Amino acid sequence: MTAITLDGEAVAASVKDDLRGRIDALADRGVTPGLGTVLVGDDGPSANYVSMKHRDCAELGMHSVDRRLPVDATQAQVNRAVDELNADPAVDAFILQYPFPAHLDYQQSILRLSPDKDADGLHPVNLGRLVMGEEAPLACTPHGIVRLLAAFDVPLAGRHVVVVGRGLTIGRPLANLLTLKRPDTNAAVTVVHTGVADIGAYTRTADVVVAAAGSPGLITADMVAPGAAVVAAGVSFRDGRLLSDVDDAVAEVAGWLSPRVGGVGPMTRAMLLSNTVEAAERSLAATGS
Repeated sequence: MTAITLDGEAVAASVKDDLRGRIDALADRGVTPGLGTVLVGDDGPSANYVSMKHRDCAELGMHSVDRRLPVDATQAQVNRAVDELNADPAVDAFILQYPFPAHLDYQQSILRLSPDKDADGLHPVNLGRLVMGEEAPLACTPHGIVRLLAAFDVPLAGRHVVVVGRGLTIGRPLANLLTLKRPDTNAAVTVVHTGVADIGAYTRTADVVVAAAGSPGLITADMVAPGAAVVAAGVSFRDGRLLSDVDDAVAEVAGWLSPRVGGVGPMTRAMLLSNTVEAAERSLAATGS
């Protein structure tokens, strides 16, 4: 068996095509959706990722604001950048690029961000709305994973999904999203993590495995049921190389597999654009323009 590739580049392109029509409709009413980013420090992968987000905006004709602070920035400087983007009418939504340098309080900055401008869907207000099943900006990577699986007709309703990882950006919001009674989710979900002695005892029972622990090669072929869908959402960097949580040999067992490059990453960025366009639409509706 050779797994079907969950091609995130292709699905992300489809999402962008849909957004172009909505962006054009906003332009007809004098609105250009605006995305802001705050990057603190000189982390190479983060800087590259932020640059890709701004290229995405340029591709779709969206406005973008790129705020970069030095690695020794103070919490007050970060707070000021957040306040400025909260107040900027040209910025409909923005993100605080994770990770922050260790001396800064990332959670404090997230709390300072306006929930209405939360492009990443990680503000506690929006996470709470997710838990309640209310409309809110969805966390980008979890939403992107659900859209990716749906695009390849991977069934989730009534199926067992094992999420490996309990982080704020993927594991926890994804588990909540997957359990919602929606046409594209409604799954039975188990969350495990690297502190669990035998992760394979759980993953071998799963119809879908989402690896989001940031531990290279954590999921091996013997931990996956034949024909299961496997999403490699967790990555890490070593000596300039991007490493996946999923071992390459899993491709010979799984029914579907997202690639190390071109899988979840493009979907995350596409959902960030989608959240920004939705924020612009909400803002326009609120003004009654």
